[in-house]
Amino acid sequence: MEANVLIIAILLIAIVLSFEFSNGFNDSANIVVTPVITGALRPREALLIIAIFEFIGAWFLGTAVAQTLGKGIVSPQNISIDAIFAALIGSILWNIGGWYFRMPSSSSHALIGGLLGAVIMGSGPEWIHWGKVLEVLAILILTPIIGLIAGRYLTKMVFVIFENFKPTRANRFFKRWQILTSITLALSHGTNDAQKGMGIISLALIIFHGISPKVIEKIYQPMPQNVFYVPEWVILICSLALALGVSLGGWRIMKTLGTRLYKVRPVHGFSAQACSSTIIYLSSLFGFPVSTTQIVSSSILGAGSAQSLGAVRWGVGRQIFLTWIITIPGSAALSALSLLILKSFI
Repeated sequence: MEANVLIIAILLIAIVLSFEFSNGFNDSANIVVTPVITGALRPREALLIIAIFEFIGAWFLGTAVAQTLGKGIVSPQNISIDAIFAALIGSILWNIGGWYFRMPSSSSHALIGGLLGAVIMGSGPEWIHWGKVLEVLAILILTPIIGLIAGRYLTKMVFVIFENFKPTRANRFFKRWQILTSITLALSHGTNDAQKGMGIISLALIIFHGISPKVIEKIYQPMPQNVFYVPEWVILICSLALALGVSLGGWRIMKTLGTRLYKVRPVHGFSAQACSSTIIYLSSLFGFPVSTTQIVSSSILGAGSAQSLGAVRWGVGRQIFLTWIITIPGSAALSALSLLILKSFI
């Protein structure tokens, strides 16, 4: 029995790390697309820089988002281990589907949808903290709208400030500044997205400890009165998994964001990344898991619309928006189905 618990715990941790890897792989395009498309950084150079600062952001910039996912949506005593497995499987499948169809879907939406679907199917909707869920969903909806508006008006302001610059001089200036905004975006993305896996692993460790304390205490020492916390080794492995996923890059999605929305120039890249990194970091500071995909995509749309509303291919933007809309119910359905399959075999 005790050996089985340890094996299952290790397997679950491996699946969470797979999710973090797929998250980084999926989101890398969002982070490196503008400096690569504008020529500010070469692709491999951009991925290396981004991966390093993703790890730094994940390791050093707090665990408030992990607290939200680990105990905010559902209490540890009201979710089972098989439901966590199902939530992860559903969200990973949705991430892979988004990558395959070249649509920048949200890993945050997929994970939240996966948790909701698994808990509703396994325990019932009454065990979900719907007040917190509504807060998280409100932030998920609000942040891309802020990104769209902020991207548009920051770009307009930049146009006014630099209107007397020659185009070649302005492009050189913003290419240099894009390196800085790429770093800040990587830091903010790292601290938000790596914490999603940290929260799930820490949630699972609390449940495993209740099942077999002697075995789990070898890898996890619970706090007094089972206070939720994230062990340092969990922070480390989630940070590494996210950074590794980012370093390998989601090139299929990059084409959609960098060329199909409109022709991104250095000024657009600078404005979009500056807005995105600010919004994501502030959300992380207050413990809200947000969608980097949504925020970056909407900021890019906003920056492009500052020059001309007709310069942006809004049809592609609508396709991305529809992907956002269906992600939570889609991943919830996948996780619910996964739970049914798991229960039939285990």
